[in-house]
Amino acid sequence: MSFRIRGMQNGSSYMGVADHSRNTFLELKRKKVHRYVIFKIDEKQNEVVVEKTGGPAESYEDFTDSLPEDDCRYAVYDFDFVTSENCQKSKIFFIAWAPGISRIRSKMLYATSKNGFKTALDGVQYEIQATDPTEMDLEVIRDRAH
Repeated sequence: MSFRIRGMQNGSSYMGVADHSRNTFLELKRKKVHRYVIFKIDEKQNEVVVEKTGGPAESYEDFTDSLPEDDCRYAVYDFDFVTSENCQKSKIFFIAWAPGISRIRSKMLYATSKNGFKTALDGVQYEIQATDPTEMDLEVIRDRAH
C-alpha cells in the first residue's frame, strides 16, 4: 500500500501509485467498504502509506479521533447525507491535516507532496486543509457538501 515520491518540480512531489493503494481508495469510492482512509508519509521509505481504514459504520468522530494531535496526515472521508429533496448523496473529501504543533519538516513534506498525491486519488470532490479540529468539524463538512 504505497505511493512513491519520484521527484520534485516546482515545489510539488510526483508520486507513483501502487495498485494496492489505489484499490484501497477505490474500495472507499466505489464499494463503500471504508468510511475513511488515513495516509501518512513514511520518511524512511519516502512513500505515502495507508495508516488506517475505518469501516462503513464508523462515525465522523471515530475518524477525527484517529488523526494524531501532533503530526500531519492525508485522509479521505466518504460523507453520506440526505438532501432537502430527500435524496441520499455521498461526497468524498480529501483532508490535509497539518496541526499547528507538528514539526516544520513534516508540514513542508506534506505540503509539497499534497497535489501529486491528491491527483492520484481520482474522484475526490472537495478538499479541506485543516490546522486544528475546528477547521474540519462536521458542520464544515456538511456546509461544503450541500
